[in-house]
Amino acid sequence: MRGFDMGLQFKVIGIYGRVKNPGVMETLKALIHYLRSLDLEIRIDSDTAELLEDASLVCFQRDELCRHCDLLIVVGGDGSLLHAAHSIINDGIPVLGINRGRLGFLTDILPSNLKKIKAILEGDYILEKRFLLTATVEHAGKILGEGNALNEVALIPDSVPHMNEFEIYINDQFVCSQDSDGVIVATPTGSTAYALSGGGPILHPQLDALVLVPMFPHTLSLRPIVIEGSHRITIVITPNNTATPRLTCDSQSLINTPPGSRIHIQKKNQHLHLIHPLDYDYYETLRSKLHWGRKLHYAE
Repeated sequence: MRGFDMGLQFKVIGIYGRVKNPGVMETLKALIHYLRSLDLEIRIDSDTAELLEDASLVCFQRDELCRHCDLLIVVGGDGSLLHAAHSIINDGIPVLGINRGRLGFLTDILPSNLKKIKAILEGDYILEKRFLLTATVEHAGKILGEGNALNEVALIPDSVPHMNEFEIYINDQFVCSQDSDGVIVATPTGSTAYALSGGGPILHPQLDALVLVPMFPHTLSLRPIVIEGSHRITIVITPNNTATPRLTCDSQSLINTPPGSRIHIQKKNQHLHLIHPLDYDYYETLRSKLHWGRKLHYAE
């Protein structure tokens, strides 16, 4: 989707930075200077503001920042954007990423190209809606925990790696049982993250699909499977387990899943609104980040 507006569409800009990443502080200062030159109002999360030591900045706690801005700019890597996404899931605030990480599948503006932001602020951009997952762990009629995920929901071993036994159901229909370390349920956004390292396929971000990737299965015939995005997934931790696997959502929370637990995973109603510059090219991102072959000279 391409956005247009007359004049500046985004007038109040929120800034979120992961200052532990190398170079983030320098980029944050350059970004603030550039936005001020455009006479825009700036809001920043309080943790970042404290390290910047700029008393003129208006700051808010991270979980409140999105309520005081029209656009959130994240400076860091994909992990930084994931953290920010979890803060704004229910607010619908669009997010723009400036890449100071290693890969940058989600944060695609380089610090040297801050001028691209002006066109975006004037309404010239590509808007992508990325869907998320919600996961609930239930045991003996009680909810043990809940979480949201932009990338993936993963069932992983306890602190010591070992085989876990569980069953998978899709729309209440039995699919298979597994003896494995666990399983990754990934969105198209997450297909280039944890699921990719587990041998899963890359899903184009506009696909309405999920991929289930087994982790170190005892049966080598178990392979990743792609299903419709609206399907509901249930994972049953069988009573035969002697340990307690854990469920993680984007590696940001850990929920114990004792034997007899039922894990329910489905698409969340809310979307992440991701902003790209007009020259955004998904396949170029794959080529550069995954070091795929470039176009041959004779094919020009």
